[in-house]
Amino acid sequence: MRFHLPQRRIGSPGASPPWRHALPSGAPMPVLVRATMRAALFAAIIALGAGGASAEAKEKIRLGGVENVVLLPWGVSMPARIDTGAATSSLDARNLTIKGNTVEFNLPQQYGGRKIRLPLDKWKTVKTSEALERRPVVFIEMCIGSKRIRTRVNLNDRSKVKYPLIIGRNTLSHDFVVECNTSYCAEPSCPEVKPK
Repeated sequence: MRFHLPQRRIGSPGASPPWRHALPSGAPMPVLVRATMRAALFAAIIALGAGGASAEAKEKIRLGGVENVVLLPWGVSMPARIDTGAATSSLDARNLTIKGNTVEFNLPQQYGGRKIRLPLDKWKTVKTSEALERRPVVFIEMCIGSKRIRTRVNLNDRSKVKYPLIIGRNTLSHDFVVECNTSYCAEPSCPEVKPK
């Protein structure tokens, strides 16, 4: 669909506009300007999109189906299953008690059995394969690859499953890419983590 914009004359009455002589096709300037602006805008969008995507891809950390994660500030290392199907991360919490707005629990014995006391953030209803469960949620800092992250985890007794920690989508949204066909791609390397 073509639109015609009226041409404004510059200079003395009856004189043709100065830009009219510069156009070989004799096309009205507004059409040529519009086409040039569209082409420039399209090129700028493509350039920004390509540049932004490559910068963004460089910052993402590649994770496999299972990764070692360090709970901070305690320095406790444990394997975590990376689960894109889980909305929220989940941590194995033994002897779980809630006193007011404080949650107390122990980590599993094979990971030191440390007693941890944290403020309760909220309660979350989680759908499991067996039923709906109401679980306490706390904020925990952890090191995954080279990133230190403060994230929400729900707490429950995971003694009957293989991995003490599930990393869900809420944590994976911190610039991680998951490659399910591999494991242990990103060894914890935050400054707080002591090398082995």
